[in-house]
Amino acid sequence: MSTLQEIQELDQSHVMHTYGRQPVCFVRGEGARLWDTEGREYLDCLAGIAVYGLGHCHPRVTAAIREQAGTLVHTSNLFTNAQQARLAALLGELSGGYKAFFGNSGAEANEGAIKLARKWGKLNRQPGCVEIITALNSFHGRTMLTVSATGQEKIKKYFDPLMPGFAHVPLNDLAALETACGENTLAVMLELVQGESGVNLCDPEYVKGVRRLCDERKMLLILDEVQCGLGRAGAWFAWQRYGIQPDIFTLAKPIANGIPMGVVMARPGVAEAFQPGDHGSTFGGTHLACAAALATLETMRDERLPERAEEMGQYFVGRLRALQEKHGKIGEVRGLGLMIAVALNVPEAKAVMLRCLENGLVFNAVGDTILRFLPPLIITRADVDQAVAILDGAL
Repeated sequence: MSTLQEIQELDQSHVMHTYGRQPVCFVRGEGARLWDTEGREYLDCLAGIAVYGLGHCHPRVTAAIREQAGTLVHTSNLFTNAQQARLAALLGELSGGYKAFFGNSGAEANEGAIKLARKWGKLNRQPGCVEIITALNSFHGRTMLTVSATGQEKIKKYFDPLMPGFAHVPLNDLAALETACGENTLAVMLELVQGESGVNLCDPEYVKGVRRLCDERKMLLILDEVQCGLGRAGAWFAWQRYGIQPDIFTLAKPIANGIPMGVVMARPGVAEAFQPGDHGSTFGGTHLACAAALATLETMRDERLPERAEEMGQYFVGRLRALQEKHGKIGEVRGLGLMIAVALNVPEAKAVMLRCLENGLVFNAVGDTILRFLPPLIITRADVDQAVAILDGAL
């Protein structure tokens, strides 16, 4: 096996440097544990950035991938795919009748949602009705269209000219949203929990007000559930916890437990706006990816992992708030399910993260003051206790 230094030299010489790498190279994973090139063990409270709902190398998903890889991997979407049809039916059952389009990532899913909304608008609103309003501090992806939709200037830097048709307003400010809506406003697009900017939660009354406003003005409500969907928020979909239904929502990160997949989900009446030729994806919804996703979702259902995420999230937040009483550096602990942030009063997030990494705990720092925890949904109380003890020492 290559040493860490040898791998880092290869990476430095041959990979475009779009990421700030941490000084670790993981080579094996199982459940909520990772091991690096030096054989050191880590507790994973990042889960591939909310990807591994079932933890690493779950036996049911591994078996499904192996079986499908030995049978049929890909044929293209010009032909009916039995695994894709079964997966769409399961997602429809879990969501209450929404229809699915399959791609490969969260950014693709959000781009597809925007395209679907604009096609629906051409059929149901006036021709110039194309504007989509998103929230400040939102994150919707790295393609040019989803960067344009994102409400963070640091994501947009250097990429002008951006795609037109987007406006941004403060989160949880219904009056600002109402003021921003005009006759050419087509949709509102929200993350119910803003993940990349530090686990910022939508207020329940605000969300209900947005749904009401969309209904009154014949606008679509699009929810980006790439990070907060599929159990992480303590329900199958975060919108179920807010007591509303979107017109379109998107899924990705945990759906196939590490195999790339993104999904646009739309209610009947909106989904039909897409007709053959309007949208597509060469690798979207392959037999292999759908087999992995089916095994993932069936396991989540059988093991009641959305409910477990709510239970373990409450326990984790409780332990962190007890730590807050001990350390003056912690200003706030917030979260929903197993999507949790610790906000520091001092700009030491990266230093704390690196100290924890040295001591076997993986999470990430958002900016200078936010620690973000996105553990696999299978995490145990003993795992939480270990994570809090390591964080305690680092603080």
